[in-house]
Amino acid sequence: MNSNRFSRSVSVFHTIILPETGEIAGYAAIIEHYSLEVPLPVKIALISQRHRQYSTKECIVLTPRHRPEDNLFGQLTFAMKYEGLNLGVLKSLFQVIDASEIIEMIKQEPTGQYSRRIWFLYEWLLNVQLEIPDAGSGNYIELLDESLQYGTSPVISKRHRIRNNLPGTRLFCPLISRTEKLEKFIGLHLSDAIKKEIRKMHPDIIARAAAFLLLKDSKASYAIEGERPLQNRMQRWGRAIGQAGNNPISKEELLRLQTLVIDSTRFTKMGWRNQGGFIGEHDREYGTPIPDHISAKYDDISSLMDGMIETCGKLEQDEKFDAVLAAATVAFGFVFVHPFVDGNGRIHRYLIHHVLAKKGFTPKGLVFPVSSVILEHIDKYREVLEDYSQPLLDLIEWKPTPDNNIEVLNDTIDLYRYFDITKQAEFLYECVRETIEKTVPEEVEYLIRYDQMKDYLDNKFEMPDKSVALLIRFLKQGDGKLSSRAVTKEFNDLTESEITDIEKRYREVFY
Repeated sequence: MNSNRFSRSVSVFHTIILPETGEIAGYAAIIEHYSLEVPLPVKIALISQRHRQYSTKECIVLTPRHRPEDNLFGQLTFAMKYEGLNLGVLKSLFQVIDASEIIEMIKQEPTGQYSRRIWFLYEWLLNVQLEIPDAGSGNYIELLDESLQYGTSPVISKRHRIRNNLPGTRLFCPLISRTEKLEKFIGLHLSDAIKKEIRKMHPDIIARAAAFLLLKDSKASYAIEGERPLQNRMQRWGRAIGQAGNNPISKEELLRLQTLVIDSTRFTKMGWRNQGGFIGEHDREYGTPIPDHISAKYDDISSLMDGMIETCGKLEQDEKFDAVLAAATVAFGFVFVHPFVDGNGRIHRYLIHHVLAKKGFTPKGLVFPVSSVILEHIDKYREVLEDYSQPLLDLIEWKPTPDNNIEVLNDTIDLYRYFDITKQAEFLYECVRETIEKTVPEEVEYLIRYDQMKDYLDNKFEMPDKSVALLIRFLKQGDGKLSSRAVTKEFNDLTESEITDIEKRYREVFY
């Protein structure tokens, strides 16, 4: 504990330059006061010296009238009111304070909404029961303030007179803040929009588009990992993606998916990791690990996967929780844990498809090629992955192993259980929107134009399908012009005037 007081005036907080000098409050003040080894909040709460309230990328700035009482209950109340729930900070705090402090808070305000939230969270996070009788009065209140964060359909806790609307379980519960960007995305009702458009299209066009988009996503998922597998391997993974949502997610299902992703097991340890893991580089001279991301400890994987799988099932069944937010929670949560030696990235993206299909977001039989859009925005993708990983590096104690892997030395499991996943959810929604509004319509439109060109070639030249496909591909590659090679080799039977007519017709159809 740094001092007896929580509040202190600062202009810099943990290397973050604040927009003005003020008093840190809420979770930041609690972290500082108790020297908690947890990631900082996404935004630091700051009490301004002026009567001006605003928000920056890194701060929530409030006025002197918002200043909390300079004690733990005051700071916790402020944090829950203005910052929402931060389960990682709360659990770390509860582990270092005496239970008597929590009991005293409850006794002072036995029916208070914040004291009851603190009471519930203390027992829920630590999986204990305080020596205090059940709440006998007071209106039922929702645990999560849904004006600040997204919650699920509630489960009643009679003991605390609380409606638990957390979107996860004790073993795995990332949270998403309610942002203007996410609210706009959700308000677009993208799933309804694409289903409405598809109903207007011919089933044959949709079936052909679906087959292409499936392969497109499979190729992109491998490309993101820097791999160029054989065609049959990509098709095999594409077929697996096409079945997303059919099988419930379980440990056995995840192991099955890994066998589909990894073609050769000669140099890859299959199954759950039984060693440390990291993503990054090795020092060129000594081979020492230089991690960008440190995976969960291997002996924590079983518990974390149990939690993720249970949360996945909870979100799939909850009609209230948005499908894309659910997909982000499960898929990014999985890849942060990194439970396998290899195959994590592709399974992470498979889980996006699985949750979207399971919640009925995607039209039946059609896969959104989200991976291809991610590939187009690969720098932003890496940025949102690092947004989670980078703050953890200073909190994880590790040492290199003789084989230049890493061994984590401290307790890190809660870093992979409780975290903010807002930026990842916003990124995924951006990709889903682009897929629905651009990628899928463009593919359907291309097929319609392709059929128009094919009809022309069939009617005029009685050209077989294989030759039609080759000719259109050559014209596409030549931006509407056939190359000299195509004219003299593959299509040397065509006259000069016929080639001119074909090129003219192609431009009319595709441009």
